[in-house]
Order: sequence, then C-alpha cells, then structure tokens
Amino acid sequence: MFVVLDFNFATELNNIEVENPSIEGRLGDDDCVGLDVVVDEVDVEASGYSRDREASVVDEIVDEVPCLLCSSVLYAYIGFFGRVASFGINYGQVANNLPSPDNVLELFSNLKITRTRIYDTNPQVLSAFAHSNVEVIVTVENQILSQLNDPQQALQWVSGHIKPYLPDTKITGIQVGNEVFTEGDTTLIQYLVPAVVNIHNALVQLGIESNIHVSTPSSLEVLQESYPPSAGSFKSEISGIMSQFLNFLSTTKAPFWINAYPYFAYKDDPNRISLNYVLFNPNEGMVDPNTNLHYDNMLYAQVDAVSFAIAKLGFSGIEVRVSETGWPSKGDSDEAGATVQNAQTYNRNLLRRQMANEGTPLSPRMRLEAYFFALFNEDMKTGATSERNYGLFQPDETMTYNVGLAAFAASSTSATSISLTSSATKTKKSGPAQFLKFGATKSAIRRRGKAILFKFNWKITFGPVVTLS
Repeated sequence: MFVVLDFNFATELNNIEVENPSIEGRLGDDDCVGLDVVVDEVDVEASGYSRDREASVVDEIVDEVPCLLCSSVLYAYIGFFGRVASFGINYGQVANNLPSPDNVLELFSNLKITRTRIYDTNPQVLSAFAHSNVEVIVTVENQILSQLNDPQQALQWVSGHIKPYLPDTKITGIQVGNEVFTEGDTTLIQYLVPAVVNIHNALVQLGIESNIHVSTPSSLEVLQESYPPSAGSFKSEISGIMSQFLNFLSTTKAPFWINAYPYFAYKDDPNRISLNYVLFNPNEGMVDPNTNLHYDNMLYAQVDAVSFAIAKLGFSGIEVRVSETGWPSKGDSDEAGATVQNAQTYNRNLLRRQMANEGTPLSPRMRLEAYFFALFNEDMKTGATSERNYGLFQPDETMTYNVGLAAFAASSTSATSISLTSSATKTKKSGPAQFLKFGATKSAIRRRGKAILFKFNWKITFGPVVTLS
C-alpha cells in the first residue's frame, strides 16, 4: 500500500519540508512513496533557458528518478488528457495477434484517449466502442470508391455501415479512401469527389450529417512545392480535381486531412536535414523568407505548406489536420533514423505540444489536430521493416517505449495543461505548470530533486496523490 505524502522542495537546496511528521516518522529513506509533481510557473527569460529547455525538465525527472510502484513501473504522464481534445491515435489492424476491441477500449479508457481512426468500418470495433466517450473516424476502402459513384449505392453503404451504430457509437468522420490523389490510379482519382459528395448527401438524406464530416486523407506527395512553407502548391496534374474537392470541403466546413511524416524526409536525406528539427528538439529552425514565420520543427512546416497550397487554389478557412504522423522504432539498414530513441523522442515531443494546444506558426491560435500513427505494431504489413514498427504499443499491450502516457492514469485530476507557445510567437515570461505521477524512494527524490533545483533554479512542489494498493 502506498503512503501519501506532501513534500515541499523550497528553493533553499538543503531543505526538505515534510508536512506530515507522523508519516515521516514511519517512512525510511528507501521506502517507496507515491508522488504528484507539479513544476510551477517559472520566469524562463530570467533563468536564461529557452522554452524547449524548460519543458525538458519533465523528461529529466522521469528518466533519472527511479520509478517504483510495488515492483512494477508506473509510467509518467504529463498534463491532463481530458482537456486534450485534439489528441487521437490511429488504430490499425493489419495483424494477427492484436487484442480484442474490448481490450483496446479499456486501454483507451486507461490512457484517457478519446479519439481514434480506423481504416474500415469494422463492426466489432464499432460495436465495442458503443456507449463510450471515444470518437471514431471510419474509412471507406479505396476499392469500393467506384461503387459509391452511384448515389443509391452510397445511400445503401451509409445505411448499412454507419447508421446502425448511431448514436451509441460516436462516429464523427468518414474518410473516403486513403491517399487517393497519389495512388497513381487516374481512374480512382476521378471517382473520389463524386464518392465524397454522394456519401455526404446520403448522410443528409438519413438525417445524420450534423456531427459527421466527410473528407479524405492525402499524403504530402500531393504537393509540387513544400519549401519554404509559403511556396506550398499542389501538383498541376491534380489541381483540377483538387479544386473540386476543396470546394466541397469549403461548402461543408470539413477539414483537409494530411498524412505527414517528417521521418521520411530525414530518411531520404539524413546528411542535410537536421535530426533535431524533425524530432521537435531544440534547434535554430528556419525562417520563411516570404512570411518571416519561424519554424522550429518540420511537421508544422509541412502542415503550413498544405495551407498555402490550398490558398493558392483560391480557398480559405479550410482547417488542415494531421490524419497520420509517427516514427518507426525499427527499420532496415537503409532506413536512417528508425530507432527506439528517435521514435520515443518524436512522439513524446509531439504529445507535449498536442497537450499544450499548440497551433502552427501560420495559425497559432488554432490547435493543430493530429492523430498519432499508430496504436500497435502490425506484423502483417508488407514492405520495409519500419512498416511493422510504428506502434506505441506491442500487441500484448506493453509499451514499445514510454512517451508519457500512463495506463495507471488517475480517474480524475485537476492538473493544469502545459502552455507552451507556438514557435511563431515570442517567448512569454510565464512557464508551464506540468503534472506527473510516479513512485520513487525518498532518498532518490532528495538527491535528484536537489540537482534539478540547482540546475534550473526552479521551485518544485511535491503534492499528495491518491493512495494505490
């Protein structure tokens, strides 16, 4: 059984104040205690540290303080997942060893994940997710787009694959096809817009369109130019159909979804592209010469390049969202950067920014909605080794690596979410309040806590946690 303590680290480095002496008397230096840690407001300009450096203190605490929870690991988590409306994850199922949808729903519940995207309309998944708080985006497979060019076929599809699960299952989006514009099949591209329109019209006819958007995800290969972001433009050979599609999105207020992987850019040119830039690590970044916007990571630059491409076709107000992004934890010998460390860094840093409700430099006030790829490693995927190693979790539900999610998340918390600013704005003097949970020995907390205080001159408050058995 955990004991619950209140530790207060004052800025005087030699002082540890235990607010409950009676508990202190029963606790030895090497006994395990459960703690919440709150990193309070800090003047980052006065301390001389950049905001990226400021945020990394959380990782240092997590990585360097022993995490003990009754002989098992309680992984750290940052922020309050209930407030992160934009956090989602892709739930692919190209594998023969995955847990049941019921078990996946339990995992989502433990991790406070409330948004997911699947690559079909699997009835087992949609039924399992009924009466939950998980919002689901479903996908129409590419091979049936030709059928959906018939309005009656589209109506039958929606009647059979969507309507039966409403409202119990929160289906919030239908993605018609996947990367159709870059499949290399010109006939398939011709089917796309009519299929999208017919699916939407079927929703309207059935009276279920109000909470379900219709769109399609595209790869970055739809762009002719992407650097600098302001030069973003669509390939000329698809611009005609793209304009028709964008007109539909503008009319229905649906988002433009993009599959964006900075990993691919790094893999193709590791000698010229900064690894820190693609991993969201501290770096000098780049300034777009046409807009003077500063980018400290490639993902935001890619997203904004799409926004500029949309504008060049005469459309505005269409939100760009990231349908897939991730980093493989393993790859072939010619797949530079595909390592556990890089995958952990990319996803952990992106998660932190998602929890900070960050926008891109072009749209700093609009939270970038992004879906991580992927939930599990999928052993039946073909192609390079990396294709089977994007999962945050193994099929047995153990973490491939720790990005800051916690399967032991508290049932409720009032922690303040991280408030990092967009790279397009000036650094403010108020730092984030960051929240973590872990178990540790008192002597380790004292030793590492003093080192952190000395290094950053921060006040770190250790408060009480819910007792766990």
